[in-house]
Amino acid sequence: MALTKKAQENLKKLFGGEPGPHPQDPELYEILQNQIFDEVFSTGVIDEKKREMVTVVVLSSLQTLPQLKAHANAALNIGNQPIEIREAIYQIAPYIGYPRTLNAVSTVNEVFTERGIELPLPAAGTVKYEEREEKGAEIQVPRYGNEVKEVFASLPGEFGKFVPHMLTAGGFGDYATRGVLSDADKELYALIALVAIGAATQIRPHIAGAVKAGNTLEEVTAAVVQAMPYTGFPYALSALMQIAKYDGANSEAYR
Repeated sequence: MALTKKAQENLKKLFGGEPGPHPQDPELYEILQNQIFDEVFSTGVIDEKKREMVTVVVLSSLQTLPQLKAHANAALNIGNQPIEIREAIYQIAPYIGYPRTLNAVSTVNEVFTERGIELPLPAAGTVKYEEREEKGAEIQVPRYGNEVKEVFASLPGEFGKFVPHMLTAGGFGDYATRGVLSDADKELYALIALVAIGAATQIRPHIAGAVKAGNTLEEVTAAVVQAMPYTGFPYALSALMQIAKYDGANSEAYR
């Protein structure tokens, strides 16, 4: 087996230089490079810039930091802006947790520094601390309804109110209100992070959220397929099964 012409072209465009055989595991690398950079890259409706952003999100979620560094460089090479890459990682912080977010941000900051990009990048927050609950609810409720409050209301003590507050103010208020990225991209990256960590319960409502934010179902599908070689097939297939059963008229969260 050898690299297809399409795989060679995409590898050169993304990473520079002429791709050659891997010195220790040439067969494995030929298989994965042909799958990712020919077959997957040639299928679906999202463009190369979006594919690399999805890949950055997946690798950040999985904490595969050497590959994240390579793909952060690739994302820049094909025209994504540093602040777009940073914001994609910020958007998934509520889903992957802060330790993994900090590791991912540190990795891409290494790339930015090596490329002479001045840090810190410009701020992108748009709400005051005391506005987070209100502004977060303005985004959350039209897409996800009040199911979160209903589901967690029976938690003991003050947690029945505190957990929904964290989701609304901490998830939507702190992050979904930020600038730079479109609403559609923010929701798409959140979904991809959930796919990568195998958060099965949240997949269905976030497919609906991604569509309500402006993605087509085909774009959502293409993003999940783009993630599949990195997550492994099982997690991606679980999400694709939910997409295949998606009914926009009956997509309430936590149904």
